Amino acid sequence: MAIQSPKGTHDLLPEESWRWQNLEDCLRSASQEFGFQELRTPIFEFADLFIRSVGEQTDAVGKEMYAFVDKGGDHLALRPELTACVARAVNQHSLLAKHPTLRLWYLGPMFRRERPAKGRYRQFHQYGAEIMGSMAPESDVECIMLAKRICDAIGLSDYELQVNSLGNPASKQNYRAALVEYLQPHRQELSEDSKRRLDANPLRILDSKSETDQQLLREAPLYPDFLDEESRDFFDNVCALLDALHISYKVNPRLVRGLDYYRHTAFELTTTRLGAQGQIAGGGRYDDIAAQFGGNSFPGVGFALGIERVLMLLEEEGKTIGAPPRTDLYIAAREREDRQVSLVLANELRQAGLKVITDLQGRSMKAQMREANRMEVPFTIMIGESERSSRTALLKSMADGDQQQIPLAELGQYLLARVNSD
Repeated sequence: MAIQSPKGTHDLLPEESWRWQNLEDCLRSASQEFGFQELRTPIFEFADLFIRSVGEQTDAVGKEMYAFVDKGGDHLALRPELTACVARAVNQHSLLAKHPTLRLWYLGPMFRRERPAKGRYRQFHQYGAEIMGSMAPESDVECIMLAKRICDAIGLSDYELQVNSLGNPASKQNYRAALVEYLQPHRQELSEDSKRRLDANPLRILDSKSETDQQLLREAPLYPDFLDEESRDFFDNVCALLDALHISYKVNPRLVRGLDYYRHTAFELTTTRLGAQGQIAGGGRYDDIAAQFGGNSFPGVGFALGIERVLMLLEEEGKTIGAPPRTDLYIAAREREDRQVSLVLANELRQAGLKVITDLQGRSMKAQMREANRMEVPFTIMIGESERSSRTALLKSMADGDQQQIPLAELGQYLLARVNSD
């Protein structure tokens, strides 16, 4: 049996790749509108980076991280998320010493050994944006603004912004204790995942997809009741800024983030169109993340957006970003002697700025024209003995069948004018 791709991965085929390219262009453009600069980090890091910053008891690290020991004895991991990697790079290269506020964005593959499902892969792709160095609530709102700008720019309409406050560490600890106290008597009624989380990471129970768990949580303590004055003031400022910007949102007191480093603001853009995997983008504030792995302490806030999920949602809504790339011209050669002329001509026309394809199989003129039709090129050129001797090309418009004999010396300029006018 021939080797196939591993479970939970997928090949990005040519008929799909243009959608990714157009989405990536949109993400890059929106990031630049907000003054964010791209940062690229290695696909693998020391595993300890994620264990110490993300949390060993989180699903992303404790259950799903691809970790291994290499031949040199180093304990490495494929990155399950990228905020910790960005914080590591900022700390390692002392970027905040050069710029007191950093606006950074990234795009690339992540790896988690999850159970594959609709919109969820073991190798998946994320776009993310981070603001580091600022403790101001305006930073949180700017990240929300960027997330919404992206959704609006790519044409998504059926989504909702949900926000919550996880408070400072003291508030978070108080709520954690109250939630455990409430759930402990119901331990046997919880799902298996939630039983495990009750001891290791109880806040993640709020995210449970189990209907029984959600029924138990209906009477559970609410996060806002455990916020101290500092935490409440910070969240009130965030909400006031959203109101001033006329950004619609819903306060969801049960919204939490699955990674240990989050505090204060948490937010998600959600949809009902993707079933249980309804989150399009999510993020929040994560002050002191670098201190968890031995770096200098600095505040930060950011979010990530799933590329596969966005493309699925666009498909659900019947929308696309832009159009597939189009080849401008197909050059068909009649005889073997004409192929050299077609290759030289194709090279000249490409240098002039046109997208050109030639036949590489020595097929009949009929077969070449069938391929040109299949590719939906707007123009074809036919090269034969008469064209070689007269230094001309027979140019055919595929839309109306109109044919013209054009001197080779004038062909590039003429075609550019025709292509740009269409």
